[in-house]
Amino acid sequence: IPGDGSCLFRAVVQGSCLIKGMPTPSESLQKKLADELRDKVVDELIKRRKDTEWYLEDKFDRYICQMRKSYVWGGETELLMASHVLKMPITVYMLDKKSSNLKIIAEYGQEYGRIDIRQLCNGYEDSPLMGSDNLHIGVLAVRQSTASVYLRSVLCLL
Repeated sequence: IPGDGSCLFRAVVQGSCLIKGMPTPSESLQKKLADELRDKVVDELIKRRKDTEWYLEDKFDRYICQMRKSYVWGGETELLMASHVLKMPITVYMLDKKSSNLKIIAEYGQEYGRIDIRQLCNGYEDSPLMGSDNLHIGVLAVRQSTASVYLRSVLCLL
């Protein structure tokens, strides 16, 4: 998944398609679906303003305006809102470089059940648009009930 500011939304779209048994969307469809998800996520954030505005670093209206732009990177707030929009849990993993194991770093929307979209956080990377404090997110796997189904293609480089 390209680190173009929409990687979080693209990864969630891909994970959602995989859970639904749909093929991975083409690049153009993926971008369209990611942009649509971004809009729905921002709308959900507006709907939940009373619950969310206190922890945003920026003024709420400015934050909303920025998040509508397709090149602006999403983060924890957007993953939480995406779990509400899609009504499914999202689990974020990061590779522990010392042990080479994946560890859970965040879980969102656990109230929506046990089938989750798994996202791989590839750590912080530099972005010409956003500086150096940006997490790159890609699809890792899809878990169904208690059994795990790991997909062979990890869509971002470790």
